[in-house]
Amino acid sequence: MCGIYGMVALERGRLQPPAADALAAALHHRGPDGHGRHADDRAILGVTRLRIVDPHPRADQPFADPSGRVALACNGEIYNAADLRQRYRAYPFRSQSDVETILPLYLDRGPAGLGELEGMFALAIWDARHDRLVLARDRAGEKPLFYGLAEGALWFASEIGALLRAGWSRALDSSALAEFVRLGYVREPRTPFATIRKLPAGTILTAGRHDPTIDPYWQPFGEGTDGADAVATRDTLVAAVRRQLTADVPLGVFTSGGLDSSLLAAIAVDTLGADRVRTFAVGFPERAFDERRDAARLAAHLGTEHFAVEIREDDVPGQLDALAACGEPIGDPAALPTLALAAAARPHVTVVLSGEGGDELFGGYPTYVGHTLATRYAALPSPLRAVTRRLARALPRGAGRLPLAYLLERFAVEADRPWLERHVAWFGTGLPRDAFPDGSCLVPGLAPPEAADRDVVRQAMRFDYMTSLRERLLVKNDRATMRVSLEARAPFLDPTLITQALAAPGHVHVHGLRGKHLLREVARPWLPGFILRKRKRGLTVPTGRWLRGVLAEATGRLVRDGPLARTGLLRAPALERMVREHRTGRADHGRALWPLVALHWWLTYWDLEVRG
Repeated sequence: MCGIYGMVALERGRLQPPAADALAAALHHRGPDGHGRHADDRAILGVTRLRIVDPHPRADQPFADPSGRVALACNGEIYNAADLRQRYRAYPFRSQSDVETILPLYLDRGPAGLGELEGMFALAIWDARHDRLVLARDRAGEKPLFYGLAEGALWFASEIGALLRAGWSRALDSSALAEFVRLGYVREPRTPFATIRKLPAGTILTAGRHDPTIDPYWQPFGEGTDGADAVATRDTLVAAVRRQLTADVPLGVFTSGGLDSSLLAAIAVDTLGADRVRTFAVGFPERAFDERRDAARLAAHLGTEHFAVEIREDDVPGQLDALAACGEPIGDPAALPTLALAAAARPHVTVVLSGEGGDELFGGYPTYVGHTLATRYAALPSPLRAVTRRLARALPRGAGRLPLAYLLERFAVEADRPWLERHVAWFGTGLPRDAFPDGSCLVPGLAPPEAADRDVVRQAMRFDYMTSLRERLLVKNDRATMRVSLEARAPFLDPTLITQALAAPGHVHVHGLRGKHLLREVARPWLPGFILRKRKRGLTVPTGRWLRGVLAEATGRLVRDGPLARTGLLRAPALERMVREHRTGRADHGRALWPLVALHWWLTYWDLEVRG
């Protein structure tokens, strides 16, 4: 795991070596164990390395071919490296690094060969033989890569913050920020900055003396089937976990006591033994949000050495600063406990497994259940639906994770709408329609991946895989873990497992009022009943209390003199009403206000101004 950076002069372009030094310094946290650089008159490629596989300095990057004219920088892990090493056994490898196996593959097959890589990666290859830069990202988008063109040169880096600290333009893209306040993220290839782009997942960029071209190399969606085989799914998942347990450093598993992470921990223990797997959990002083007890029960059941950390309200401002430093707003409040969990795990391990992707691939979110119920609700007489909405609004609001009254109201208000519109209303930032200047929570160009598919649950799962998983959950996981030099791997994002899970009809995953039916069948031989019966909870955060407490000032500035208040992205009356109701305790708008506070914090951290 590493941070990579560089620049390549296109036609009449020029390099800026001092800026490369700034890029390296800004990415040190992603790879504090070693640093290397390849440079010639056309290109600079650099790597800050976190040593995972073959920790010897001989495996430090960049790697070069025997001629010295093809150089490689890669952030990530290549899970089929052993197969590639066997295929190219005549190649003069200098190390046992998994990354080095990319070079003979590229020399043999060119950029198209990168489509054979299995793993999580973002890579750059400078091929001086052909005056060609090649950038590529893994299929699911686990590892980030940002780029931009300036003064005839293409720059790239693992984090936006590195580009900003190297002097890149800070001009904002106001339409991207409008997307953020609706969805809680910005969809690739855009970023919040007008001149910085994110390389899309599963694509290869090539650039020579002229502007780059981008081509996809993978399609995640296969043909639908009438059912799915739990045995085949189990075999695929077990194989994926075992591949991702390869490391020359200690490793562990992030656990919550939920189904996804518990299953990964169980397979890891079965593979390596309990003495080689450590488990980690995070909790809060508020019992309603605290999952440490369930995680500890799982650890006792598996026999792992277990560690738990508590995140307190006073920790929040410092964590927001650490996340803002990455250079992009992160709207998921779970980024804070993830950062705390990573910081607690880092003294004990260098690699962790985490459960990202389990909900999107196996129907874990309540929204999917909501879609199955929406058709039945729409068949009710209109007066009865109106009464249901009034009753839902009148129910008292609790202070728990997701109060039942909140879920019922959101369902009743949105269930009549087209599925994508209600899905965004349920699963976006949660701001009401009257908060937006155009009165809609949708954004231009937002569309399902396969509009002809009439299976709404599968459509919603595929949509979430392509959007919120990539741009919210994986961003949260990568930035929080790499901030403390910890590598996180997500076995559920194995390409074969993705294709299998998202090809199945929605009813395979969602039965009645419960999701993850298939995954529970997969997990049944591995896990105890108290895990299998547990209701979906997720890493929910007490944002409501934080926004009235340590973040009260930041919340107030949303409608006063803060940078977000001057943007015109939101209608002031609606926002003022929400802030007032939240401050007085009349309503809990923590879920909707949190992404706005995160955006405000990021704008303030980088001293950015949005022009309306």
